[in-house]
Amino acid sequence: MKARRLIESSAYGPETLHVLYQALDEAWVEIAHHFGEEDSVHARMRLAHALLAIAREDSRDPELLKKGALQVMALGYRDK
Repeated sequence: MKARRLIESSAYGPETLHVLYQALDEAWVEIAHHFGEEDSVHARMRLAHALLAIAREDSRDPELLKKGALQVMALGYRDK
């Protein structure tokens, strides 16, 4: 998956990467139904970018990351 590879290529350590993957997967479950098959890859990449925009090396709470990434992503769609 491209979104997971994007996160994997970031400079975060293994513990943070694990939390980021969890947040990505949980956020995607919540919003995937809003996107068609063709748009899903692009939308998941946008979600990964949103997640990386708010993540820090000491990020340990996947729920907070999920909520933050969904907010960033929603704001991006609102501005279109």
